[in-house]
Amino acid sequence: MASIEQLLADIEAAPEGPQITAIFDFDGTIIAGYSATVFIREQLRRGDVSPREFLEIAGAMANFGLGNLGFSGMMAVNAQFMRGIDEDTYYEVGQELYTRQIARRIYPESRALVDAHLARGHTVAIISSATPYQVQPAANDLGIEHVLCTQLEIEDGKFTGSVVRPTCFGQGKVDAAQDLADKVQGDLDEAFFYSDSTDDLLLLERVGHPRALNPSEKLERLAQKRGWTSASFGSRGRPSVSQFVRSVAATGSLVTSFIAGLPIYALTGSKRDSVNFSFSLFADTASALIGLDLRVKGEENLWLQRPAVFVFNHQSKADVVIIARLLRRDIAGIGKQEIKTETPILGKVLEFGGVVFIDRGNAKSAIESISPLVEAMRNEGKSVVLAPEGTRTVSPRLAPFKKGAFHIAMQAGVPMIPIVIRNAGDVAPKGDFVFRPATVDVEVLPPVDTSEWTAATIDRHVAEVRNMFARALGQPEVDVPAGKTPGKPKAAAKKKASARRKSASTKDQQAPKVASKAKTKITAKPKAKPKAKPKPKPKPKSKAKTQAKTKTRAAARRPAAGKKPAAGSRSGAGKKSSR
Repeated sequence: MASIEQLLADIEAAPEGPQITAIFDFDGTIIAGYSATVFIREQLRRGDVSPREFLEIAGAMANFGLGNLGFSGMMAVNAQFMRGIDEDTYYEVGQELYTRQIARRIYPESRALVDAHLARGHTVAIISSATPYQVQPAANDLGIEHVLCTQLEIEDGKFTGSVVRPTCFGQGKVDAAQDLADKVQGDLDEAFFYSDSTDDLLLLERVGHPRALNPSEKLERLAQKRGWTSASFGSRGRPSVSQFVRSVAATGSLVTSFIAGLPIYALTGSKRDSVNFSFSLFADTASALIGLDLRVKGEENLWLQRPAVFVFNHQSKADVVIIARLLRRDIAGIGKQEIKTETPILGKVLEFGGVVFIDRGNAKSAIESISPLVEAMRNEGKSVVLAPEGTRTVSPRLAPFKKGAFHIAMQAGVPMIPIVIRNAGDVAPKGDFVFRPATVDVEVLPPVDTSEWTAATIDRHVAEVRNMFARALGQPEVDVPAGKTPGKPKAAAKKKASARRKSASTKDQQAPKVASKAKTKITAKPKAKPKAKPKPKPKPKSKAKTQAKTKTRAAARRPAAGKKPAAGSRSGAGKKSSR
């Protein structure tokens, strides 16, 4: 059996360019298990297939397995029960089923192989006997352009109940692969094909680089006999009893770790020390039970500036353990309100640990809920950690960022520190309860200064920070909204500033009011007056102004003996600010 590293090395050694085709079977190869079973259950649930019709489909599948019915015949039995249904409906069903069930079945190793071929500029395709409604959502998520599969006949946007022939099975797969190679001016003698089944024997024999991936016993024996590269992955599929028990223990360790910290609270009266102890204990205990290792780049950035707002891309429930391992102490966070109602004990523990629960469906309530976090940062020096995507994604691809974290950073006047998590889905993809052993790569980016951020420019900062994640993950960046650069006044504001300087030179005014002492405080608009009270400083009285008017201009600008002009005075208005 080859390792994933050997498979990746073979790809790296292949020529670059689209003329090299990399073709992947779907069921059992890219995903663990079979997408057809997911769809049949959904058909039953929706009422598109009755129990009697389901028995007919099951019988056809059994006859196919026994060799008494061809693949096209089996598909025809299934297709007849879809007659009259809108095709668009099944694209929607396919996307929903992918999000809820199929996405978590994708082998991380298969995703890595797809990414490696794409990085070499190869033409990557999924070839499957399944329908596009099962395959297309996965292809979109994996960034695969070409989908070669069995098509159902459509008329006026509705299924007719028939199958388009030839179907994508056996020789049909060979023909589809050859058509793709011809399209990109490639040669199947240089192509890669990954499959788990002897059903694909014809195409495995036709390509230059056959790969038996997660092979059946029959294909594994054949691969050994013919010298084909083979590999099996245990990162998906049915978990072992040991993995299940360890996952239960790791989940429960959050509660037991906080119980272990209660004596510290009772004896010292310090809730903060108790929570810090418990949080660190949970990080180490859960990691050991899961078998979680971290490879961290930029770890020094975790401690350069605190308090801070730490933001991370959210792929897995394992992110809680990963963040605990990284940050260790003096942190607060945000959780969804449902945690308190669905798991009250866990909710109480998290609340004790400084988590603020918000109602994600009530924007006004959510905004009000962040006030305690801002106060905790200002008064207690705590940092806040949250996921700007708002929820876990079904794949490593970034979802849109929400603005909550950015408002918190602005209001508290602290830097934002991005934590890029590359493969937490290897441990526990969205929807899976079981944790699996894995090494997760993490990159902590340098702190982002927020002192010049404003509400007027927040959309720009959201896009800029998201693009920092995208670059680190090798994903497409989003467009940064046009707008003024933070700290740069608009043309009208510049004009007003120029007018004030001219007025100062003619009227010989005294220095303006002192700026707010909170340099990092952000206001809603660049020109809004700071709410904080200025430092106590005697203001020039009107009498002094009257006396100043009687002085000559040269005398008014001459500093008193032994003193320098006041910083920010109108006498220096034409110079650049030293700030």
